[in-house]
Amino acid sequence: MFRVQLYKIQKKKKTKILRPCFPLHKKPTMSSSTASAAAGTSQEESFPPPPVPVPAADPASTSSSLGGGGGGGMTQAYCFSSGNPRIEETRGVMHLFPDDAVSSSSSDLPVGRKPLICVFGVPDHMTYADFCRFCASFIHHILEMRIVRTDGMEDRYSILIRMDGQDSTDNFYRYFNGRRFNSLEVEVCHILYTVDVQYTGYKGSVEQPQTSPVATSEQPSCPVCLERLDQDTSGILTTICNHSFHISCISKWSDSSCPVCRYCQQQPEKSICFVCQTSENLWMCVICGFVGCGRYKGGHARVHWKETHHCYSLELETQRVWDYAGDNYVHRLIQSKTDGKLVALNSHCMHSTDGCGSCNCANSGLNEALLTSKVEFIVKEYEDLLDTQLENQKLYYETLLQEFEEETEREISEAVEMALGTNSKVQKKQAKLDECVREKKFLDELNENLMANQGIWKAKLLEAEERERSALRAKDDKIQQLEEELKDLMACLEEGNSN
Repeated sequence: MFRVQLYKIQKKKKTKILRPCFPLHKKPTMSSSTASAAAGTSQEESFPPPPVPVPAADPASTSSSLGGGGGGGMTQAYCFSSGNPRIEETRGVMHLFPDDAVSSSSSDLPVGRKPLICVFGVPDHMTYADFCRFCASFIHHILEMRIVRTDGMEDRYSILIRMDGQDSTDNFYRYFNGRRFNSLEVEVCHILYTVDVQYTGYKGSVEQPQTSPVATSEQPSCPVCLERLDQDTSGILTTICNHSFHISCISKWSDSSCPVCRYCQQQPEKSICFVCQTSENLWMCVICGFVGCGRYKGGHARVHWKETHHCYSLELETQRVWDYAGDNYVHRLIQSKTDGKLVALNSHCMHSTDGCGSCNCANSGLNEALLTSKVEFIVKEYEDLLDTQLENQKLYYETLLQEFEEETEREISEAVEMALGTNSKVQKKQAKLDECVREKKFLDELNENLMANQGIWKAKLLEAEERERSALRAKDDKIQQLEEELKDLMACLEEGNSN
């Protein structure tokens, strides 16, 4: 007997640890509220979340049979969630056929498969319109699409798709599985056949619970075209924040946020405190953008207020503005826990303690005048507030500029003093340099004179050598002449002796 374990994500200090959650070996049992919500539509044909809050069921009771309706093969279970975490959150489990149970040939497709598939791990930078354009050739076969977050997968989401028939589902799988989302990316479409989708819990507001769509005689309408959300006429796409639209309407919405509540499926990067680098309980200054931690952490946001007198700070988790000077929140808009919209605070009648519903105020003109005066007062209050903050910001930056100028002047004076301190050494070096220059000039002149004298003496030497050579030649000629005369005299004397 095979047992498949579902893994859940345990967050602890930014480290995600995978651990077994529960074995999947029992038949699913539905809570009473979930069963009544699914009375009109079987679980195999649709996957709407429970519209009313239901308690989280035991994990073992939400596990499903691994056969998936006669399949007999192993399946993989993944926990998922949907909804705006600050407003509501729906959790569930989807059971998928693994990759090794599916091949490209129709004969090897999973036995007992349904017209329900899951596009697994879609990059979150792909908007709803991008995915609709990606699968545009099969868009008329899609009855419903639901965007969910899969536990343990960051920067990605999954799409549960219910088709109008098994043939179109198989063709969709063969055509898109393994295909790249576009030619510029390496990400490919990963499709798995879905055995079952079960919803295990709901967390959100219980003040205004929504009624089940199947329990009312009137179908909900598309927020874009205001037409009824009827699967027989047009496919339905449910965003990650649990708002439903016609696929043809949402495919024209190019933004990654929801048209109703503006919740963005592509979450921004997590901010950190500029001082202690923590990512919890963060506040951002609405004037200069400084991000610091709250008073229950390091209190750096409050320290920033004391240093700069920027008294308005935005809490990043709840998007509420805090006034440090008044020590209270200053926002006049609140976020509805029902649909996530920003709505104005309810105004109360001054003649009654529980609002205008129990008061017999018949003078609508007076009420309108009071409302107009209140609006004008609020506008004036915010104008004064803006002027004050701008003036404070001006003084703050002027103070920074003055400090910068003073620091610059101090650095200049220090540089001048340092230059004056080294001036004596520079003068000594300059005097020595001048003396060396003068000595070099004298030596150059002396060298020029010696070179000129050398030429003169060379000419005189040549002339003396020429005279010496001339005297030697004259002396040699005279010696030769005397030798000849002596020879003639000796010859005469020898001839006289002989006679």
